[in-house]
Amino acid sequence: MGDAAKGAKIFKTKCAQCHTLEAGAGHKQGPNLNGFFGRKTGQAAGFAYSPANISKGITWDDDTLFEYLLNPKKYIPGTKMVFAGIKSEGERRDLIAYLKEASSA
Repeated sequence: MGDAAKGAKIFKTKCAQCHTLEAGAGHKQGPNLNGFFGRKTGQAAGFAYSPANISKGITWDDDTLFEYLLNPKKYIPGTKMVFAGIKSEGERRDLIAYLKEASSA
């Protein structure tokens, strides 16, 4: 398991420009991530997902997110997400630890 404190820093530098985590907050360029663990891809109400993201049909959990964050465009070809990915396994684990805490608050 990763370090959520380190993950918070990663989120602020690599994710917060496009995503929010707070319940009830609006979407940015990317969807609000509150409550996304355990949810299928393309399901945040009010966000205009790509057809590729909607039809991927996976459920977000530690394993799917770990693979996705390595290379989003490879994992979901046709996604609108322009993020190149995080190569470091440790950074991905830290970010996932933070996202699990912060997105369920």
